[in-house]
Amino acid sequence: MTQDQRRKTVVVSVDGVKVGGSHPIVVQSMTNTDTADPAATATQVRALHAAGSELVRVTVNNEAAAAAVPDIVGQVDVPVIGDFHYNGHLLLTKFPQCAAALAKYRINPGNVGAKRRDENFRTIIDVARAQGKPVRIGVNWGSLDQQLLTEMMDENARRPDPLDAREVMREAMVASAMRSAELAEECGLAHDRIILSAKVSGVEDLVAVYRQLARRSDYPLHLGLTEAGLGTRGIIASTAALSILLEEGIGDTIRIRVSLTPRPGGDRTEEVQVAQQVLQSLGLRSFTPQVSACPGCGRTTSTFFQEMAEQIQTHLKVQMAAWRERYPGVEALRVAVMGCVVNGPGESKHADIGISLPGTFEEPKAPVYVDGRLKLTLRGDTIVAEFLQILEQYIDARYGAVTGAGPEAEAGAGPAAARPRAGTVRP
Repeated sequence: MTQDQRRKTVVVSVDGVKVGGSHPIVVQSMTNTDTADPAATATQVRALHAAGSELVRVTVNNEAAAAAVPDIVGQVDVPVIGDFHYNGHLLLTKFPQCAAALAKYRINPGNVGAKRRDENFRTIIDVARAQGKPVRIGVNWGSLDQQLLTEMMDENARRPDPLDAREVMREAMVASAMRSAELAEECGLAHDRIILSAKVSGVEDLVAVYRQLARRSDYPLHLGLTEAGLGTRGIIASTAALSILLEEGIGDTIRIRVSLTPRPGGDRTEEVQVAQQVLQSLGLRSFTPQVSACPGCGRTTSTFFQEMAEQIQTHLKVQMAAWRERYPGVEALRVAVMGCVVNGPGESKHADIGISLPGTFEEPKAPVYVDGRLKLTLRGDTIVAEFLQILEQYIDARYGAVTGAGPEAEAGAGPAAARPRAGTVRP
């Protein structure tokens, strides 16, 4: 995707993290701990940040949670966003330290009150303006402004050719987001302090709603399929929805959150990993070296190549913390671990570095390819250890050259420009 194909937006700064414009898509996540427990919440925030979340949202639903926010923020090194429903106007005014500590406020216009909706909304915007904080106006399918929806449904019923009720609901979501953004600006909040979202749980609906939002505004969009569900269902649905929009150019200026339901006691960081993989698979950002591995078939009845692929993937994951600092650009590395002669040599040649293992009944040898060329052939029981050593040498030769680079690299040439593409690894 070229810069000209990306949706043009204003840039919103969330405590130094730039959202929109030509800035990289930001990965966001949310805690599921009781925010009133600052130790547990800070621990989870740090875990999400370590997994790659660049913004972390916490629920601020009562006074105990609001009182705990400054303590939580003081324990972490990532911008923390406050998620407010129903009583945000009360909590933000009663706990000014909470309002000051948060990097951004999330407001759901469907949950700011019925009788004094606009008044409560204005109160939150006034606090954001006074504190210099951006806001996300986050409309949600499950908590849509019922007054607005009823008005639009009634208006639709009077039309000679009424729309389907689902289309009216989609339009109501967009209208709610846009009207709230207009009200926020009328209250004095700067245009570049507003981010919009309109989340639904259906892929088709999400795509339709965000296409409309993208056409009608230049606000950055927080993109995510809400209530995506458990396991593969949630991963597949989120990937399908986000990929469509990202490929249309909307995704290069949005923040992304994959709302996966973790299993009881499960790893909350899964949503971060999925979000990163979606972006990396589409070529929008790189987070960790990618390992291509064949799925196996009757030609690979041994599980050796599967075990080796897993060992290499684990090795890359473990080493990334150190490599990211030592070897700028290493996250774009492509590694292939293939199981037989059918596609093994070809896939290995397409990768930066790859190995083609012997399939069932093949000669027990494993050619290693570096930058598209045959480097050497491994044999014996130490193939895994030898390949990992070659991999380490390759990374040092290719990416280590940028360490201590000169003025050109420091001026913004970037890792790809500063890095020579090595044809061989060091002996």
